[in-house]
Order: sequence, then C-alpha cells, then structure tokens
Amino acid sequence: MAEIKVDSSNFEDKVLKSDIPVIVDFWAEWCGPCKMIDPIFEKLSEQYDGKLKFAKLNVDGNQDLAAKYFIQGIPCMIIFKGGEEKDRIVGALPEDALKEKIDSALENL
Repeated sequence: MAEIKVDSSNFEDKVLKSDIPVIVDFWAEWCGPCKMIDPIFEKLSEQYDGKLKFAKLNVDGNQDLAAKYFIQGIPCMIIFKGGEEKDRIVGALPEDALKEKIDSALENL
C-alpha cells in the first residue's frame, strides 16, 4: 500500500479512526531533510503493508494540525493508534535506523 495524503479534512477518518496504527510524516516542500527521507518512507510503506499505514501531512497547508501536535521541527513522524499519539520520530534518519525505530514502536503498542 502506498502512502496516503492527509490534511485537516480527512485526518480524523484516515488517522485517528484507523483500524491499524498509522505513521504520519509531518513535512514541507521547502524542507531538504524531508525530501531526503521521502523515498525511504515510501519504500517502508510497502514493507509494512497491512501492519502500519503511512501518511504524509504538509505542515504549510495544515498549520492547525502541526500546532495541535506540537510540531517544532520537521521531518517529524508520529505513530498513532486508537486515536492517540504513541511514539514520535524527529529528524531525517537512514533507512535502517528509521525501520528500527518503527519496529520498536510497534512492539510497544
């Protein structure tokens, strides 16, 4: 499953009400590190198909959600389950490190 785009209009349905955990990448077009992790995020979305949904939220167009979740630096990835934040990964990480953090977060859900 490819990553999904979320915004203020569909965040509740696609993320908070999801049957499976969702990792949301808070990013912006002008963010160099965000662009660096984009292909990694997309690749991982296929590896975790059925276990974890991958979503992207542009903070420039959704400042209300960025403020609600206290996004102070991007990229910032938040893992949600049952409508609540369960874990947070801040910064651009190499694929192995990001996968390790995701695996650790999923084990603790």
